[in-house]
Amino acid sequence: MQTLLAVAMVGALALTVQAANPQSQAANPTSQQLVRPDSAAPREAAPLKDASGYLPTLPAAPKGKSTILGGQIRDVDPVRDQFSLHIFGQRPINILYDERTQVFRDGAKIPLRDLGSEDRASVQTILDGSKVFALSIHILSQAAEGECQGRVLYFDSRTSTLLITSDISPQPVRLQVPASASIARVGEPDFTATRSGLGDLMTGSLIRATFERSSGQDVARQITVLAVPGAGFIFSGNISFVDLHAAFFNLVDPRDQRSYEIHFDPARFPASQNLRVGVNVTVNAIYDGMKYSASQITVNP
Repeated sequence: MQTLLAVAMVGALALTVQAANPQSQAANPTSQQLVRPDSAAPREAAPLKDASGYLPTLPAAPKGKSTILGGQIRDVDPVRDQFSLHIFGQRPINILYDERTQVFRDGAKIPLRDLGSEDRASVQTILDGSKVFALSIHILSQAAEGECQGRVLYFDSRTSTLLITSDISPQPVRLQVPASASIARVGEPDFTATRSGLGDLMTGSLIRATFERSSGQDVARQITVLAVPGAGFIFSGNISFVDLHAAFFNLVDPRDQRSYEIHFDPARFPASQNLRVGVNVTVNAIYDGMKYSASQITVNP
């Protein structure tokens, strides 16, 4: 009985000392404390939320006029969120994308992670500072049957055989051009004022052709001539890409929403050192069968 009484007195004395020194447990890291199970480990900080209580969303897409570019998607880099768009007759353009970018395949929306190299795609782009950003990407699984665009490699008037590079095939496309085929120029009045015909199918001409399969051959029904060697053109629009070292820039003309690669002579145009992405310019250029070369460059206010 005395032993039990002594133990009780010692316990009471310990409680009294602890009550008199509430900081003694904190000062002694080796002392044991009773803790609540939910406070046994520190909690991670909760994600910051906006005033509405929801997690913050991505910023709105860049503002401004968008441009649609068509070509082949290559070198998709999901780490840097960018890919290169190969446009026929031009150098590839690097385009950025992120979760704001919508991707469609044959009209159906697909996850962004499914984006890969594609042979045919239409990309709605907009400038984000000095970079080109993809608002949406529309992928076609199959090439548009019976239509191609490219540069004339050769036309044999004796056999009516036309050979052109193509945006639908890595190999040149061979077409038969019957007398019934329609051939017409499109574009500026000065260019379309000259009557078109088989003479426009010279090496270097840029054309668009629709055709049909007949007796084992692709037969052209309609040929649209976009440019012939030696023809002059006037382009006006915003610069979407510039390489001062290689002396060329890409210009998007809002009249047809096409991108044109313009080459220039830096010695002839000293002010070209001031060309920047987003600058609006008017360019007089000559098509030489391979490229458009500037004869005059005007920076618009």
